[in-house]
Amino acid sequence: MDPLDCEEPAKRRRPWARFSSWLECVCVVTFDLELGQAIELVYPPDVKLTEKEKSSLCYLSFPDSYSGSIGDTRFSFRMRQSVGRSRPGLPDDIYNRDAVAALQSEASHFYGYVYFRQVKDASVKRGYFQKSLVLVSRLPFVQLFYAVLDVIAADFFRRLRPSLEAVCEQMDRWPFLAPGLTVTLPLMDAVLQVRIPCQKDNAGSPVRAPPKEVAAAPPTALPSVHELDLFRCFQSVLIHLQMLWELTLLGEPLIVMAPSPTVSSETVLALVGSIAPLKFCCDFRPYFTIHDSEFREYTTKTQAPPNVILGVTNPFFVKTFHNWPHVLRLGETAKMLGDVPKQLKVRKAAKLKTLDAKPGVFTAYKSFLLKDKILVKRLLKGIQRRRPSEVQSAILRRHFLELTQSFIIPLERYMSSLMPLQRSVTPWKTPPQIRPFSQDEFMSVLERGGPQLTSALRGDWTGLYRKFFKSPNFDGWYRRRLREMTRKLESLHLEVICEADLLGWTRDKSEVEIVDLILKLRDKLLKAARQQLQVKADILGKLESLIASVVSSLPKDLQDVLNAQ
Repeated sequence: MDPLDCEEPAKRRRPWARFSSWLECVCVVTFDLELGQAIELVYPPDVKLTEKEKSSLCYLSFPDSYSGSIGDTRFSFRMRQSVGRSRPGLPDDIYNRDAVAALQSEASHFYGYVYFRQVKDASVKRGYFQKSLVLVSRLPFVQLFYAVLDVIAADFFRRLRPSLEAVCEQMDRWPFLAPGLTVTLPLMDAVLQVRIPCQKDNAGSPVRAPPKEVAAAPPTALPSVHELDLFRCFQSVLIHLQMLWELTLLGEPLIVMAPSPTVSSETVLALVGSIAPLKFCCDFRPYFTIHDSEFREYTTKTQAPPNVILGVTNPFFVKTFHNWPHVLRLGETAKMLGDVPKQLKVRKAAKLKTLDAKPGVFTAYKSFLLKDKILVKRLLKGIQRRRPSEVQSAILRRHFLELTQSFIIPLERYMSSLMPLQRSVTPWKTPPQIRPFSQDEFMSVLERGGPQLTSALRGDWTGLYRKFFKSPNFDGWYRRRLREMTRKLESLHLEVICEADLLGWTRDKSEVEIVDLILKLRDKLLKAARQQLQVKADILGKLESLIASVVSSLPKDLQDVLNAQ
């Protein structure tokens, strides 16, 4: 069922059902002279955050005090949810089933999208007004929620709570979140329009407007729910793009040291997005502080650094993370060398120990693949010709997409070969198992069907795959593909059963065998419903009818027993 059409009475009665498919809550964090950062308001009021979540949210919603930024600042963070938290509203699986892997709803983390304001105010003892408006969500829709903050911030800082309540009530009339649709989202006096990507994207998706509300203003079309200005994020490391892509692909421990939470968070998200459509399955924190609950976990020196990308701004981290294998330290601004941004140099990690360490890429990593010099020249020439940043970003995004696809296609092709042949699936036997993934077998077919067929890049592709097999990103990709293939096999088995002559099969079978078959088929039906198997619309109904006809052929006492279950 389309979640946008879920209008049964239970959903109509439950408050904030539509709102909670987009956001968990909206928080207001302020600076208190006695308490420090403190949550002033959580809306809707029935949302319950744990004390640990509140503490993390407070610290992550303010820039580090040393930055001294005046005015308005936007940035994002990602924090761990408390154990045992349940999700209200529509089940995540309804959205995640068709969503792009990298844009799926998070089960164990919250994203925070922050609009921070710091201005001089003589009426405040400290001399400054400091407050953050934070959208808390399970969705990585950074561009959409930045757009929401831009629309609502001015009125919120003027009217505070009444403005926030009105906005939240308006968002509760938005459509339920569903992949593959272009939705129009009224917001105060504006209207946002954006497409929600899905696994099977095609041009010209249907447009779904919110019910019972007519858009009064022409919509502002957003190009994406999540895509950032990649060129702005990477302009000082263009000559190291290949290495940074590999580090992200392999899930290597990486620190991004930046002058502000905005640069930190956008760079981390750009790195994570560079391997799309592959999902980044390691932990990542666009903005991380010394007050974070995982600070000790990530800074321990008794074990190797974890597979995580951390974005930080506090100079204290220079000493704390000097033992990490890869650190990207960004400067205050991209220094220009003529008309071209000065490119950061690769430096030895040992040189990072001092607070006055120059910007650079501190690593001993040697890339498996050669640099794409043609891409770098094209981007640098684009700067000289004043090519718009969005065009430069599109070039970068296409490059990363083609590179990742060239890497993933051989894996997808080999994974498909592990699927049992359709003719081996019979109605009376358990479906044959999917063959296990063999790294050696994959490597043997790589020479004639590897990335060299689709990518012009040269280098040690085999070495890159072997390293990838040890990473959490491979484990996450493999588990997801195995789940998808298992579901496909189950769906295929159901279709084969429905095409079989069940009544004919039962004629020479004992009652015990027939009852055993009925119980197994019923179990399959329940499993199909739970897993939301994507089968032909009439298959499940047909199978129910077949089961009913077989049951009706049994003696009355057995019918009563089976019908009572």
